[in-house]
Amino acid sequence: MIAPAALRRAVAGVIALSLSAACGGSRDAVKRGSSTLAPNDGSHALKSNVVRADYVGSAGCVPCHADVTARWTASPMHRMTRDARGADVKAPFDGTDWRFKDDHVHLEQRGVERFMRVEPAGAPPRTYRVTRVIGGRVREDFAGVDAQGGGEEVVLPVSFLLGPRTLRYKGYSVMVHERASLRAGPVWSRTCIFCHNTVPEFDRLVGALAGPRSPAYQGEQVDPWLAPERRSRARVADVSAFADVAREEVARLGGTKPRDDDAAGVARRTIDVVRSGFDGEALVEEGIGCEACHGGGREHAADPRVHPSFVPTAPWLEVSPRPSTPQAINHACARCHQVLFSRYPFTWEGGRRDSAAGGSHINSGEARDFLLGGCAQQMACTACHDPHAREDPARLAALATPSGNATCTACHADLGDAARLAAHAHHDPSGAGGSCVACHMPRKNMGLDGTLTRYHRIGSPTDPARVLGDRPLECALCHSDRSVAWIVDAMERLWPVRYPRQRLVELYGSLDADVMTATLERGKPHEQAVAIATFGERRVRAAAPLIARQLTGEYPLVREWAKRALLSILGRCDVDLTRDDAAIGRAAATCGAGSLAQPAGGGTDEEPED
Repeated sequence: MIAPAALRRAVAGVIALSLSAACGGSRDAVKRGSSTLAPNDGSHALKSNVVRADYVGSAGCVPCHADVTARWTASPMHRMTRDARGADVKAPFDGTDWRFKDDHVHLEQRGVERFMRVEPAGAPPRTYRVTRVIGGRVREDFAGVDAQGGGEEVVLPVSFLLGPRTLRYKGYSVMVHERASLRAGPVWSRTCIFCHNTVPEFDRLVGALAGPRSPAYQGEQVDPWLAPERRSRARVADVSAFADVAREEVARLGGTKPRDDDAAGVARRTIDVVRSGFDGEALVEEGIGCEACHGGGREHAADPRVHPSFVPTAPWLEVSPRPSTPQAINHACARCHQVLFSRYPFTWEGGRRDSAAGGSHINSGEARDFLLGGCAQQMACTACHDPHAREDPARLAALATPSGNATCTACHADLGDAARLAAHAHHDPSGAGGSCVACHMPRKNMGLDGTLTRYHRIGSPTDPARVLGDRPLECALCHSDRSVAWIVDAMERLWPVRYPRQRLVELYGSLDADVMTATLERGKPHEQAVAIATFGERRVRAAAPLIARQLTGEYPLVREWAKRALLSILGRCDVDLTRDDAAIGRAAATCGAGSLAQPAGGGTDEEPED
């Protein structure tokens, strides 16, 4: 389907704002989608934007794009990684002591330096000098070096949550199992550096060029997760030229220059050096700079008539098929927002992360999920998200109301008519069910701030992969007090779909089961988290005993969701999740106990319209 003029103008506006030489142009003109650029007749075509020499740094963007860079500089994404010296740090490095099971952590500041002393029970304490602050929108993480022996920067074991202003074991921000004690984590430069900073795209791209036998490292490309018809394939078109730039980068990182060989061999040996030699000194820019998304901008800075490109470009490189502008933007976002965190095995649509995976269950996989969905060919992430500034919560919330449907009707113009929308959705077009994203981007992902966020694999709640592969049924996110039979019967009555009842019995135990309660009892941990949060938001008191069981569940992150829900439902939950399981279990016995006769559920009684 060809994108209508309205959508093309919206995309053009984003590109003009992001990429064009605003020299001589006005911000208002950019907002309207016009461009002051002279047409590119080929004589000013971009030659290269991936190797280290192609990068100029965000400071090179300021003379022409002062307003954009000013907003970007203050954004949380730009400040994703900061030098700890002089950084605005919210965590209490003021002599605070924190306990995790039988271990202790001490935070202090001496002059401009911050220190974290980790005291594992039964092991010698170690003090780390904090070198970097990572994040700052929802939480702060830290990297540091041994204060006595120096050495490599490692990920420190404690995070600070900015909302509740509490410390937490770092690993519990994702789906990892219980940990017995505190230990400093992996080497920072081998696990965190690529997505939280600006690096030459060449260093990330060699993974795709190395082929299927590519050694594992941080340069994972999103394309292998996409359907074959949606993939772009990067190929070396000139092996000799590719080997030359590989030698330069390898030498910069202190490795042995790869000998002349086939392209895959050069790429694999380059990966070995990148994995071991790329550190903070090798960054193009600390934090996310302009070129982390837009590619190396040296040619554009030298001559504004040379348009930047989201597509990796070099004389020795061929990318085919050439992605459309929205696809290219989405691929740029998915350089980082494609993460299937930790080794948690499950995904949505009944998939697994080690095979043909479904969508991610947690934040930071949004761009990957979006590329898997129905709109990624013609819509860019920037249609909803401002890439250059802190997100406006009110604006995002408005997108999830009928007034926000204009983003969707730019393509689906027929649904801009209220009567047609009502016939399509079988809900009141002016009510909650009249919002496009309510059904097509359901709130079933675990947000970093402890609230459910929207699943970005745009699709239909009637999709058999979702109905038969996932719990809960997505319609139950609004109709949370309804049985499996009620919801499925309504879906089959209103839309041309049919579902095998035996599979639904396998998922929920019974067709008469309450969808959310059965999900909490029988679901996978990420599915249970959705039920927990839904019950918590609706303050369903009858669900409290089931939720309380999760306080000693398999994944500490789900335990946190359970405690948060119990606090919402009961107003209290005196459980310290930093203690061992026995202590948590004793305290959990008092959470959700008592006379709870109110029926489970508590969702809306609104019934879909015929």
